[in-house]
Amino acid sequence: MRYLASMLIKTFGSAVYGVEATTITIEVNWIQNQGKDPMIVGLPDNAVKESLQRIESTFKTNNYDFPRTKVVVNMAPADIRKSGTAFDLPIALGILAASEQISNPESLSSYIIMGELSLNGEIRPIKGALPIAIQARKEGFKGLIVPNVNAKEAGMVNQLQVYGIGHINEVIDFFINGEQGLEPVVINTREEFFHSQYDFEIDFSEVKGQENIKRALEIAAAGGHNAILIGPPGAGKTMLAKRLPTILPPLTLQEALETTKIHSVAGKLPENATLVSKRPFRSPHHTISDVALVGGGGIPQPGEISLAHNGVLFLDELPEFKRTVLEVMRQPMEERRVTISRAKVAVDFPASFMLMASMNPCPCGYYNHPDRVCSCGPGMVQKYLNKISGPLLDRIDLHVEVTPVAFSELSAIRPAEPSSAIRDRVIKAREIQAERYKENPGVYCNAQMSSKQLKEICVINAVGANLLKVAMQKLNLSARAYDRILKVSRTIADLCDSPDIKPEHLAEAIHYRSLDREGWGG
Repeated sequence: MRYLASMLIKTFGSAVYGVEATTITIEVNWIQNQGKDPMIVGLPDNAVKESLQRIESTFKTNNYDFPRTKVVVNMAPADIRKSGTAFDLPIALGILAASEQISNPESLSSYIIMGELSLNGEIRPIKGALPIAIQARKEGFKGLIVPNVNAKEAGMVNQLQVYGIGHINEVIDFFINGEQGLEPVVINTREEFFHSQYDFEIDFSEVKGQENIKRALEIAAAGGHNAILIGPPGAGKTMLAKRLPTILPPLTLQEALETTKIHSVAGKLPENATLVSKRPFRSPHHTISDVALVGGGGIPQPGEISLAHNGVLFLDELPEFKRTVLEVMRQPMEERRVTISRAKVAVDFPASFMLMASMNPCPCGYYNHPDRVCSCGPGMVQKYLNKISGPLLDRIDLHVEVTPVAFSELSAIRPAEPSSAIRDRVIKAREIQAERYKENPGVYCNAQMSSKQLKEICVINAVGANLLKVAMQKLNLSARAYDRILKVSRTIADLCDSPDIKPEHLAEAIHYRSLDREGWGG
């Protein structure tokens, strides 16, 4: 019997599922004197299978030999589906080492290697570099090799040598020369993170008038409350909503890491990005599908509600969104995460966001306008409002009516209060809540308190109880408004540094329940 010479080499890559990475072992076996086309096994998708064509062109362009004998590439674990083009580089290096074109193949096993190859050997960006780097450090790998544009993102993980490369020749020379020639990326994560936390292009100081709306947004930010702005076209709803992130408390390092992982997996980080330093503000168009909003797909990807994690999801013109799209948000809003289930895999994406919505009061937009006449027919206003389901409105704490700004306010020269001053008050209120809920894991602000906590924390005196009773009766407020009013009044008390909820705090909270008033909208 004649034995055939062969060479087995292992390299390591990584696959991202949800926001976590799984290490993939890539075994390359080259068997001499077996004339057969190369093959990739281990549940690869078409993009992975096509890597052989890209690798062959790269080798030819850069004067390396592509074996003309039997080459088998196995990607383990073999029961997990492998997708995407980021496995090009580790497969290529495995083939070079198996065909003895890399003289020091043992060093390959110390690194996670990821990158897409162009036909001339240039390395293109990948998704999920941050979770890949975290998993590489967790499993004790010496280093991580990724494309240049992903190096700063992966370099935020300490105790791991991260190398950025732009061409396959760089990484081949690195291993041929005994791991020499490349310099690891050095990132001062804390310095870069804290330096850009307050670098906003917009500010509340640019908003003329609308002091009552600014107050409502301050309350929403202080308690983490969902809010909806109702007003005619041109009243400033979108402008005000876009400035909400400027008054939210800055991200902690842990929150920034969570947010960056999600954006990394989705491929939404800009080139050469490090940590996401400011709270996200996502504003999807009303034509969005339910899958794009909550996440999904054959290979589950995060949706807009996960990209807004630790930030703001702004739904402009809320009634124009398809009802099915809005309904799928209800459960994630309560649980602050979304689970995408498929036949062989189920992944969790975080989805703890503040919902900010805006809408016109009617189809023409001028119902209750001080100067313009509404042209909508009888019942049209209520029909328009009914596009938003009661269960969704039940999860919105503040209903804020926005009126047009008077000319005298628009032309005023005096400067408005800047975002920094409002943010300082919000941070102080959040610190009070952090102390209050320190024994309650998963609860960080008043909007998240449970019904049991509501009874213990939102205690009102006899005067306040009578005020709330009268308001429920006179304004025909619905039963669902009761809990929301108490939560918002607790936040207002925190902003006033008051240990107790006073009648004036309740009165202001009652004012923010417009859509709960029976008969509102005709």
